[in-house]
Amino acid sequence: MNLETEKTMSRSELSTASKRTPELEELLIDAEADDEQVQQSHPLVKRPWLLLLGLILVALNLRPALSSMAPLLSEVSRSLGLSAAQAGLLTTLPVLCLGLFAPLAPILARRFGAERVVLGILLTLAGGIILRSNFGEIGLFAGSVLGGASIGIVGVLLPGIVKRDFAKHAGTMTGVYTMALCLGAAMAAGSTVPLSEHFGNSWAMGLGFWVIPALVAAVFWLPQVGSKHGAHNVAYRVRGLLRDPLAWQVTLYMGLQSSLAYIVFGWLPSILIGRGLTPTQAGLVLSGSVIIQLASSLAAPWLATRGKDQRLAIVVVMALTLAGLFGCLYAPIEGLWGWAILLGLGQGGTFSLALTLIVLRSRDSHVAANLSSMSQGFGYTLASMGPFAVGVVHDWTGGWNALGWIFGIIGAGAILAGLGAGRALYVQVQSEKL
Repeated sequence: MNLETEKTMSRSELSTASKRTPELEELLIDAEADDEQVQQSHPLVKRPWLLLLGLILVALNLRPALSSMAPLLSEVSRSLGLSAAQAGLLTTLPVLCLGLFAPLAPILARRFGAERVVLGILLTLAGGIILRSNFGEIGLFAGSVLGGASIGIVGVLLPGIVKRDFAKHAGTMTGVYTMALCLGAAMAAGSTVPLSEHFGNSWAMGLGFWVIPALVAAVFWLPQVGSKHGAHNVAYRVRGLLRDPLAWQVTLYMGLQSSLAYIVFGWLPSILIGRGLTPTQAGLVLSGSVIIQLASSLAAPWLATRGKDQRLAIVVVMALTLAGLFGCLYAPIEGLWGWAILLGLGQGGTFSLALTLIVLRSRDSHVAANLSSMSQGFGYTLASMGPFAVGVVHDWTGGWNALGWIFGIIGAGAILAGLGAGRALYVQVQSEKL
């Protein structure tokens, strides 16, 4: 094992190493000095609530730009004369951008610092929301691209920040962050149609409203930009992720479970409208399902980290997700809310476990940031194929019944990938100081 690889080991692993070489002794001394430096120069150590509040507000803004469109998709399509293919593209583009722009996150973070990048991207997200809701068809697609790119970059950076500043409570903090993310999605899914009706049946006002939470989050995140993070500001390059099978298993699980999530965000209201619900009712069902995710998104990582690994938890939450999806698609409409609740319990757990795996499979925050970039970059690119496939199959068949095959294939793939990603191992990489 070379010296740079040893630097990725935790302090406890170094201190209990069987052979205390001079190099290891020097590493332990440096680690203790780093801790003292962080305690002296990191004001958030004394005010962790400020960072926690900032993380929650940022997470609240990582889904409204996506979930607010689904309940209004039919109205937007009629207003702008969009074809079925264009409507399908509108649901696919933001998810595709989550993946395509995710690799920029660690590059920007090394150049400007993660805190500055998060602030700048929140403002970019606000710009995308304004563009999407005010400039017709061109603005709609351009704003969707900008919004998806912004969410993709911020979403990559937050797990690394959690690993860095809340390392001893990574599972719980990931659950809190995911819970806030689900709350934002639920708020947007349930209130966008009523907001548009309140503002004179204007879908543009309904979509544009979500610029306000983005700007509020930017204001509360601003103190982080001026904070010094001591030794954590050192830039590292992580090598070997693309050759590591475990990293690919984490990536596939992230992508496949996300594919089901974005099918729900993009198409569930349309599916339910096709089954006889009104747009408002369909939006409320989606919102209710996402609200249920609050419970499982917080509980699943906590429970999963109490066992020897996360494989059983992954199978359970994915089984709940598939049961809820099939119920919403095929079961009698009278029992719809029961299936929506089941779907919410499953999907809250699948996503929070995907983020937890990034943290648990990484030895330190540098590896976590790069694994987050890989899993979300490749994963969301893969995930975008799910909503696109739903649109294509719906056009081919003229109905929704054939979607069960898509759900089943994606769900089975997610379980297989999760059985590998859920093992209690670390990705094997090298960290090099730049």
